[in-house]
Amino acid sequence: MNHSAEKPLWTPAPQKVMDSGIRKFTRYIKDEVGEVFDDYDALHHFSVNNQKLFWQCLWNYCGVRGENTGPVLTNGDQMPGAKYFPQCKLSFAENLLARNGADDAIVFWGEDKVKMRLSWDQLHQQVSQLQQAFKSFGIAEGDRIAAMVPNRPESIVAMLAASSLGAIWSSCSPDFGEQGVLDRFTQIEPKLFIACDGYWYNGKQIDVGDKVSAICDRLQANNNLIISYLGKADILSQRIKNSSVFDDVINNFDAATVEFTKLPFDHPLYILFSSGTTGIPKCIVHSQGGILLQHLKEHQLHCDIQTGDRVFYFTTCGWMMWNWLASVLASGATLMLYDGSPFAPDSNILFDYAEQENFTFFGTSAKFIDALRNSGLTPKNSHDLSGIKTLTSTGSPLADENFRYVYSSIKSDVHLASMSGGTDLAACLVLGIPTKPVFLGEIQGPALAMAIEVWDENGNPLHEEKGELVCTKPFPSMPIEFWNDPDGEKYHDAYFDQFDNIWCHGDFAEWTASGGMIIHGRSDATLNPGGVRIGTAEIYNQVEQLNDIDEAICIGQKWQGGQGDIRVVLFVVMAKGAALDETVTAKIKKKIRIGASPRHVPAIIISVSDIPRTKSGKITELAVREIVHGREVKNKEALANPEALELFRNLPELA
Repeated sequence: MNHSAEKPLWTPAPQKVMDSGIRKFTRYIKDEVGEVFDDYDALHHFSVNNQKLFWQCLWNYCGVRGENTGPVLTNGDQMPGAKYFPQCKLSFAENLLARNGADDAIVFWGEDKVKMRLSWDQLHQQVSQLQQAFKSFGIAEGDRIAAMVPNRPESIVAMLAASSLGAIWSSCSPDFGEQGVLDRFTQIEPKLFIACDGYWYNGKQIDVGDKVSAICDRLQANNNLIISYLGKADILSQRIKNSSVFDDVINNFDAATVEFTKLPFDHPLYILFSSGTTGIPKCIVHSQGGILLQHLKEHQLHCDIQTGDRVFYFTTCGWMMWNWLASVLASGATLMLYDGSPFAPDSNILFDYAEQENFTFFGTSAKFIDALRNSGLTPKNSHDLSGIKTLTSTGSPLADENFRYVYSSIKSDVHLASMSGGTDLAACLVLGIPTKPVFLGEIQGPALAMAIEVWDENGNPLHEEKGELVCTKPFPSMPIEFWNDPDGEKYHDAYFDQFDNIWCHGDFAEWTASGGMIIHGRSDATLNPGGVRIGTAEIYNQVEQLNDIDEAICIGQKWQGGQGDIRVVLFVVMAKGAALDETVTAKIKKKIRIGASPRHVPAIIISVSDIPRTKSGKITELAVREIVHGREVKNKEALANPEALELFRNLPELA
């Protein structure tokens, strides 16, 4: 449903607009090159059609440290093939460590009640010590460092030390299963593996010693480094060849000035992984320059993050939002880290943290906001959240009810920015715009310098109609390559197979009348009853408004009857004390029929006790679809709760 005709949920105050990073940048461009823009849309048009000038201005405005010589962009009409700043050299770590002093660089809270903080000077010192340790291990430019670690300061320090040497960082969270870790890291053959002895989650100590030992035996890295969170690292390191304890290694070296290896703009920085629910995860290689520029743009202009801001995102080291969050150091902001369950000891913990540490930016997932709403929590009545300027949501489409919930129950005067992009670009395609109003159910607009369009299957642009989300021009954080894809075939097939020389992102999307966007779900999960494409998010938006339903997942089942050869099947997890009977089923169908359309109404509604999710919390429609059709899911290790798949196997209702 298009809500642009409705009254905005939030409109920025005039002074907020004038003080925003976007307006400051607009004034900078006017002073430097004489271009004047009346509004965001004019600035966006300029950024897309004058990429060389835009990215050079952004580099200068953000004060990027590096040797900026030669052209800004070559082969700018080719995807893949475009090259940004091909003669430039820089260090990603140097740009993130540009600040010094006693102010907070990192603040950490753990579920286990551990709290710590690092000043900028202390962060420099620890990066220096670990950099020296890495050198003693023989780590050099281009070597891979793989880490199975919690979201704690040590992980940030290790990433920065790796980057300072030109090594390539890749991480996952310690809740990954043994095979899931190996499926990722054996592909990239790390020279160093970093792991923890355990972690806390939902009130429990989780010992991962046996898993770490088994992974080390099979991964066969030159060195293994064990971080002690449960006090068992010394014992664990004695079981593992070529291993040492993190604290012992760091303490072997005195802090010195961090050395920064300047490398080309497109030198590999990160290897991120696709979810891997339909096969072995793809290894997506991202460049240091591309990540730095995209994140500076998104942080300072779209998220209005400025020096001294205190920036939180609930994430793990296995989700690209961890990489996104780490980059806020380059804007002189403080990293606010949390590790553990966001609901332990209760749903207030993250808001306790926000209040006590004065967050200015609160980032989370659509799933977290939905869980808060279902819990009935009203943080605005229990916590002082006056410092929070921006609240962002990503991971999946944010339902209408959750837009309303943020403004009614969390904070009425806040920039709610729904964002969408992904691991593929480690950045956003569409996201928040702090100078524009927020409309119900909509992402505010396209990111600067991103030529975003919605196309039909023949490549015709659509407006206020659903189609494929595409980007028609290159951008700096396009992956350099996929690891172990020497001819680039997998890379090409992932993004450029459907439309030649056009990035096809795989989302089913729609422009709104206000210039905003609605994401209707993944294209490969789109339903097609009677030949009409339907996004699953359209169904979830309706179902999640019902108090009887906690959550839902929807698939298309091949069927020789009903609407063509596909019928819509909706699985629901009932709220506590509720049951799926004829009355509730009728209520669900009526809600979907009125709120979406008759074509969205599922042929069958089935109650289940759980829904399978990826490690980053996304529901896995494709995995459920495979099980329903009698096919095996190729990589269950990618799931946080693979046992939930069995709930969907051989259901008599689907025979």
